[in-house]
Amino acid sequence: MANAEQMTAGDVRLMQGLAQRVTADRPDLVNSDASYGELAWNWGKEQAGDGASRRRRMWFSGEDLVAWGWARLPHQVRRSDGSLKEITGAYLAYQVHPGHAGLVDEVIDWYDHAAAGTERTVLPGAADEYALQRWAAHGYVTDPAGLGDKGTWTQLNERQLTDLEQPALPDGFRFRTADEAGPEAAVQAHLDAWNPSTYTAESYQGVRRTAAYRGDLHILVEAPDGTMAASTIMWLDEVNRSAEFEPVGTHPDYRRRGLARAMLLHGMRQARAAGAVHATVACLGAPGHPQARGLYYSVGFRELSRDVPLIKAPAAG
Repeated sequence: MANAEQMTAGDVRLMQGLAQRVTADRPDLVNSDASYGELAWNWGKEQAGDGASRRRRMWFSGEDLVAWGWARLPHQVRRSDGSLKEITGAYLAYQVHPGHAGLVDEVIDWYDHAAAGTERTVLPGAADEYALQRWAAHGYVTDPAGLGDKGTWTQLNERQLTDLEQPALPDGFRFRTADEAGPEAAVQAHLDAWNPSTYTAESYQGVRRTAAYRGDLHILVEAPDGTMAASTIMWLDEVNRSAEFEPVGTHPDYRRRGLARAMLLHGMRQARAAGAVHATVACLGAPGHPQARGLYYSVGFRELSRDVPLIKAPAAG
């Protein structure tokens, strides 16, 4: 077992390998933040920001990684509008291979120790009955706020890359790739869509350094005035021939014009040309967040899995 410390690029590749193995056998057990693309995106963008607030631990069987935990501890981040955001609780991303399910107790014990004295949250998969039992045995309960109308639990959606519609952009708009548009445009597209954001030029450089990133699968929509009105990154899992969209965003001045829908269709065609036969995308699943879910359903995605928000209060004293 490796010691608890900051995650490296080599760790990410090992974790992605575990994600690929779980995806091949039980895609419904790939935990939130543990998918092939999500791992690359989260690790890459955090290297210049709150990566120092993260701790990880890994469990091996022989040379094979079979479980890992990646804990975000309380910290402060500065956003693009100059404001500071306090993260007061802890959050755990994790994955345990179903063939080594008993390790979930070790993951929980490590998390409870690493985040002792703080409120702790985690998002195990709803289909992982054994893990849910073990989290409950360690004092974790369903988070009422997380399950509310504006709850923060996510669902993973999927579709096969057959019978794809022809994407249609409004007159004057065109598709670009990040390779064509350049780093500055790619960063600004994200900042415009997600303002305020902790994303920076350094964050994007971290994303580009991940082994899974491909500039030709980083798609943007350019408006007639040169503004990058929408953008998405696709992460191609060549082992499972699947492409994952993360993130997907549109500039607020260009929403409700069909840009994101056209971009998703175009992206799926590009992914298919690169060898993918399947695509996934995650979204918030609570009833009060219908926009992204409706967008993805409109281009043929349907729910594959969802997670369950759990919480544990710090011990008194």
